[in-house]
Amino acid sequence: MSKLTSKHVTRRGFLGCVAMAGVAGAGLMQAGCASGDSGGSGSAATVEGGTLNISLASSPAYLDPAKYTGVYESQIINNVCDTVVQYSMDLSEIVPALATEWTVSEDGATYTFTLRDDVVFQAGEYQDGRAMTAEDIKYSLERSANDSAMNRLDMLDHCNVISDTEIECVLTNPNSSFLTALTDAGNAIVPKEEVEGWGDSFGEHLVGTGPFRMVQFTRDQQTELARNDAYWGEKPNLDGVIFKVITDATQSANALFTGDVDMVTDLKGESLQTVENDSSYVVDRMDGLNIAYIYMNMVNGPTADQRVRKAILMAVNREDLIAAGYPYGGASEATLPLPKGSWGYDESVESTVPEYDPEAARELLAEAGYPDGFSMNYYTSNTTQRLDIATVFQQQVKENLNIDVEIHTNDWGAFSEVAASGQADIYAMGWSWYPDPFFFLNKLFSSSEIGALGNGAGFSDPEVDDLLQQALEVTDQDERADLYKQALAKIVAQDPMLVYASEEVCTGLTQSVQGYVQRADQLVYVVNSEVNMSKTA
Repeated sequence: MSKLTSKHVTRRGFLGCVAMAGVAGAGLMQAGCASGDSGGSGSAATVEGGTLNISLASSPAYLDPAKYTGVYESQIINNVCDTVVQYSMDLSEIVPALATEWTVSEDGATYTFTLRDDVVFQAGEYQDGRAMTAEDIKYSLERSANDSAMNRLDMLDHCNVISDTEIECVLTNPNSSFLTALTDAGNAIVPKEEVEGWGDSFGEHLVGTGPFRMVQFTRDQQTELARNDAYWGEKPNLDGVIFKVITDATQSANALFTGDVDMVTDLKGESLQTVENDSSYVVDRMDGLNIAYIYMNMVNGPTADQRVRKAILMAVNREDLIAAGYPYGGASEATLPLPKGSWGYDESVESTVPEYDPEAARELLAEAGYPDGFSMNYYTSNTTQRLDIATVFQQQVKENLNIDVEIHTNDWGAFSEVAASGQADIYAMGWSWYPDPFFFLNKLFSSSEIGALGNGAGFSDPEVDDLLQQALEVTDQDERADLYKQALAKIVAQDPMLVYASEEVCTGLTQSVQGYVQRADQLVYVVNSEVNMSKTA
C-alpha cells in the first residue's frame, strides 16, 4: 500500500489526547474479535475485479453528507467520499487522508492543514472531474458547520484558504474533539457545483473523491458503486460495491446463503447463530462502542416530570428487553449513556441508576399525578429487533404502570425526522461513535443539540452544558475524563433515558471476501490507506 506522510502536531498534550482517545476502542476490538480481522478465509491471494454485495439493515435516507443521520448512510458516503483526516482502523489515532499533515496553534483554536495535490473529484453532471483544492475543503466544512442535520461541525467558525494545498480552520473556541469530528462522513469533501446543481437531490447523485463513484441510488432497494479509476490512493481491487437494503435479519442471512450478498452488516438474532454455526461462513464479532436506549421527552407530556421518567425506568426489566432483542446473544446489559469502552466511563455511576421495582414505580407514578396511567407514543425504526424490544417495553409499562403505549415504526429517514423534532413522547434507537465521550455526552445531552437527532428529547441543564464545554477546552485527557465523569453523574441523576444494552458489532461474510477489517464503530471501509478488500471467485 502507498504510504501517507505522518502527521505533525505542535501541541503534545493535544496529540496525546487524540491518540489515547482510541486506546479503549482498540483494546475492546482485540478482546471481542472472534475470527481475526482479515475476513473470509484470510489465505487466498488477492484477486482483482468482481463486485462486493453488502447488506444494510435499514434503508439509507440522506446520502448528502450534510443531511445524513445514521450509520446506514455513512457506509455509502465513506466509500464515495473522503474526509480531511481519518481514524485508523483500530480507532487508536487520527491519520492522514486528504490532508497529509497539520499543526495546531498554541491557543488550540486554529488548525492548519497541508493537503494532497493529486486529488480529483469523480466526474458528475456539473463538473468533469476537476482537481480538488483548499476551496473545496472550505466550502464543505463551512457547509457542514452551517447545515449539518447532526451539528457535526458546530465548533468551526470559518476556514481561510492559504493556497490550493493549504487551509486554516478557525474554531469558535478551543475544541479537543475537532480532529475526531473531521473523520465523520458528515464532514466529507464534496464539489460545490454538484451540490448546488442537484439541490435537494444531491445525495441521490453523490460525488466525492473516494475509491468508488455512485452509479445508481434506488431508494429502499440498493446503491450501486463502481471503481473510481481516478482515485488518488491505491487502486481498488474490486470493480464495484452494491449496498442492498434487507431489513429482515432472517432474509439477510438467507441472502448470504444464496450468494445474493457477500457480507451481512448488523447481523443479529437467530440469524447470527445460524451463520455462526455454518463453517462455510465467517462471523466477525467484537464489542461495539455503542449504547441501545429509550429516550423520554424532557419537555412535553407526562415524561417532562422526572418522577414519571423514574417510574418508567423502575417498571422495565432490562434483562427482558435484552432477551427479546438479542435472544441468541450479541449484546450485554448496559445502564449508562456512555459505552464502557470510552475513556470517560465511570463505573461508580452505575449504582445511581434506578433498579427494577414495579411496586415502587407505581407509587411514584401516583405521586406524579397518574395513578391510573396514561397513553403515549413510542417511535423506533422498522427493524424486527427494534419492534421486539418495543413490544416488551409496551407490555411491561402496561402491566406495571397501566401506561398504554402505541408503537410507531418507520424507515430510518422518517423515524429520525420524528425523533429529532422533539414531538416524540419516547423514541428508541442505538448510538455508536468514537471513544471520545464528546460524541455521546455532548451529542445526546448538550442543549446546543436540541433539534438534532441526538437530543431530540430536549435535555437541557446549564451545569451539564458548562461541564461539557469545559471538557472541550482542556487538552489533558485525565482532566477531560474527570469533567465528563462529573457530567455523566449529573445526566444520569435526571433519569432521561433507559439505557439497556451495548451491542456487539457482528458481520457475516462468505469465504470469498478478503481483506475485511472489523471496526468497533461499525463502519465498513472497502478501500483506504490500510485496507483494500477483494473477492475470490
